Amino acid sequence: MTESHPEFLATAPLDETSLDQLFRQARTPHGWAEMPVERETLVALYDLLKLGPTSGNTCPARFVFLTSDDMKERLRPALSAGNLELCLKAPVVTLVCHDPLFFEHLPRLSREAELRNWFAADVGLSEETAFRNGSLQGGYLILAARALGLSVAPFSGFDSYAVEDTFLSDTGWRINFLAGLGYADARVLSERAMRLSFDESCLVL
Repeated sequence: MTESHPEFLATAPLDETSLDQLFRQARTPHGWAEMPVERETLVALYDLLKLGPTSGNTCPARFVFLTSDDMKERLRPALSAGNLELCLKAPVVTLVCHDPLFFEHLPRLSREAELRNWFAADVGLSEETAFRNGSLQGGYLILAARALGLSVAPFSGFDSYAVEDTFLSDTGWRINFLAGLGYADARVLSERAMRLSFDESCLVL
């Protein structure tokens, strides 16, 4: 008989279909279907990704969703040539950002009374925390989008200063990466590129 562990919170693994959608069959799109991404979908997307864990519940990520052609065109001068078409044709372009002053929200977000002052007093620590956990939340964005049936094309080829000057100057937020959101054009899907094996990438100590 299997030993009982009443303190263990058991959750069932996702089924094969769900794993396929999130990982095994998911691809970075090379083209977009002409289907809009509605505001309600963006709200549902955020309501999922915000539940992922961050250090001390700091939640430093911020997201700007560019949905109009005019807003996306303002991004054009900042993009590298290789990213122009796929990025600008995405139904939504997401600016995945982080707020350097994330700690101002900690009195509401954290149960630790002095956490806000701890980060406010250490610029290096707060910058590192904002970038690391904002990147983590950007990963949650990708998985949440896939869970909702969207495809995601992340981009790092862009002029970060130009993006911040154009879109973020009134917020103080810093850009991390861009992500095209939409529904992939099934006619231009590609084979998955090679990945490293477990033994090449992992140590079990």
